[in-house]
Amino acid sequence: MTLGRINKIETFGSVDGPGIRFVVFTQGCPMRCKFCHNPETWDFKGKDIGGVEPFDISPEDLLQKALRYKPYWGKDGGITVSGGEPLAQLDFMIEFFECAKNAGVHTCIDTSGVSFRHADAAFEKFERLMCVTDLLLVDIKHIDESAHKELTGHGNENILDFFRYLDEIKKPIWIRHVLVPGISDNDEALARTRDFIRTLGNVERVEVLPYHAFALGKYDELGIDYVLKDTQSPTAERVENANRILETASYTRWRNK
Repeated sequence: MTLGRINKIETFGSVDGPGIRFVVFTQGCPMRCKFCHNPETWDFKGKDIGGVEPFDISPEDLLQKALRYKPYWGKDGGITVSGGEPLAQLDFMIEFFECAKNAGVHTCIDTSGVSFRHADAAFEKFERLMCVTDLLLVDIKHIDESAHKELTGHGNENILDFFRYLDEIKKPIWIRHVLVPGISDNDEALARTRDFIRTLGNVERVEVLPYHAFALGKYDELGIDYVLKDTQSPTAERVENANRILETASYTRWRNK
């Protein structure tokens, strides 16, 4: 039996995909994004923080927990797996989503794509997972390779390849871009991001997410230095500017009711 390592569950998520979602946050992530608001999910073993202790669970038992809330999902809702990094637990994800699809549940993954490799031995498993995945929430943290590595600890070549692959298989995606003053709030980088998005035919939605420091308390509790603690949230004007450059209003194939 494959067990998933889970950080926490939210039973009535409204911002992690269409409709009302049962949101699962997996434990463990190879990235170290400077603006991450879930640093408690980084370590694959995990630590108790704020009274929330990571736990192991089987795909079948997790699905049964989710199905208790199915009456509240309506026609658009379902299950979203976020993190951490869900693709770091590929075997568990396959089993969990195969069970979910057998139960008629809409499935969504919120992923950085950092573990994607076309030539990797796990690629066949990834293809199997995509067969039971309805939607992916993805983000372009920075379009520039060196800036991306400085921001996250990893380059973005394989991540952009991940986007191209999802386009090839016509898998619907929502793109979210965190706007960080002095880092990703850069007109040239935003224009390059827009030009890349224009090459994709599977984009249903593009969102600008203004940076915030709401997770500062988590970093303090975990004893992790929060390097962006002096960075302010972007102004309304800069958010509007980013929306204009990224042409977010032109992606209208989905609007939350």
